[in-house]
Amino acid sequence: MKNSDLLLAANTLWVVVAAVLVMFMQAGFAFLEAGLTRMKNAAHIAGKNVLIFGVCSLVYWAVGFGIAFGDGNKVIGTHGFMPSVDSLLAVGKAPYSFFTTVPGAAGYMFEVVFAGVSLAIVWGAMAERAKLWVYFVFGAAFTLIYSVTSHWVWGGGWLFGLGMQDFAGSTVVHYQGALAALAGALLLGPRIGKFDGRRGNAIPGHNIPYAVLGTIILWFGWFGFNPGSTLGVITGDRVGFFAYVALTTNLAAAAGGLGGICVAWLVLRKPDVSMMLNGVLAALVAITAACGFVAPWAAVLIGFVAAGIAVVGVPLVERLGIDDPIGAVAVHGLAGVWGTLATGLFALPSLAATVGVGHGGLLYTGSPYQLGVQALGLVAVGAFTFAASFGSLWGLNRLWGIRVEEHVETAGLDVAEHGMWGYPEFYIPVPGGYGTESHGHLGLAHAPVRVPAPVPEPRLAEG
Repeated sequence: MKNSDLLLAANTLWVVVAAVLVMFMQAGFAFLEAGLTRMKNAAHIAGKNVLIFGVCSLVYWAVGFGIAFGDGNKVIGTHGFMPSVDSLLAVGKAPYSFFTTVPGAAGYMFEVVFAGVSLAIVWGAMAERAKLWVYFVFGAAFTLIYSVTSHWVWGGGWLFGLGMQDFAGSTVVHYQGALAALAGALLLGPRIGKFDGRRGNAIPGHNIPYAVLGTIILWFGWFGFNPGSTLGVITGDRVGFFAYVALTTNLAAAAGGLGGICVAWLVLRKPDVSMMLNGVLAALVAITAACGFVAPWAAVLIGFVAAGIAVVGVPLVERLGIDDPIGAVAVHGLAGVWGTLATGLFALPSLAATVGVGHGGLLYTGSPYQLGVQALGLVAVGAFTFAASFGSLWGLNRLWGIRVEEHVETAGLDVAEHGMWGYPEFYIPVPGGYGTESHGHLGLAHAPVRVPAPVPEPRLAEG
């Protein structure tokens, strides 16, 4: 076996393992989103992660992968739809000439899980009130929207040609998902009881330990998300560059966790656990663009600032009258903007040369070029994604309505959409259940449990 064959095998193994790590992030989203919403919607919220990944995987294989990474022009890929066996086994050849370090099949596996993550973000701000069929229809539509901008930034498109630096997707994955989520939240309107006049009412999640577990799983999966974006074990002239990317990713997340709880303590007057989680996630979102381009100190700074943005941004979005149950707009949107711009500020010229994309940032070169390209990318991707998402959802809403009826929302989407409960013992009589407690928001209650009368203790006869 030649050295080139061994390198190809190592690259393919690494990329597929990284793809599996990113796919596992769907479990993180399931726990996080179910934990931050109400128990009457828990099964629906968690289960949609399986549904949307199935929809995304098929649409991306049939059309999206060709649009994003197929050979074409500077705007869109025009080849590689429903790819053949030969196309998926080839390396660096049409229709997927972009992938020079791994076969097309490995490229598909790695890129489809990114599309799935972006789609998972969309539903965060639409949680607890969107109809089930919308997941199917808009899930397919957003996969195509996502694929177009993927081509612009990653697949040899016009922003790629300008040198936009988005190593693993602060813009392409997170910012896009947040903008589509914002469009959905605006069209759906707030949940029943969320706003009383201009005042926002807290609707707390039902299980913070679930949210903590989801955050840890997402942090774990991010070690495939960012390091895997090297697409090989050699980057430029650096062997094992993915390890450096993992280091900057971890430093930012750690700073985000500490920043989230400390900023919350100062601003909200309490060390809010949910804000600590938001801080970790916002930091991971922000470092996703910069992880291959910045020094360790910059990764810490990016993560800490992103956490502060999330802590301030979540209540700001609410004050604007937008109901975002998961905080997707602030955590993925605002932090995604910061991470993209921060790359243009702090990118090291030597690391930009290693990655082979763009130039050094403003801090090192004194030139605003890279920062300008980053800002242009945000404007272009933002305008296209929001317009296309809002237009698609608006059309669906006009034709069929995308929000569930009031009685369905009140009852909960678990039983109304799926005929089941995520926590059945809280709503219906279950053998061996909780007993006599009544939790029935549907008018249902547990069957009474008959407790035997206590048996008197035997007494010895006196005398």
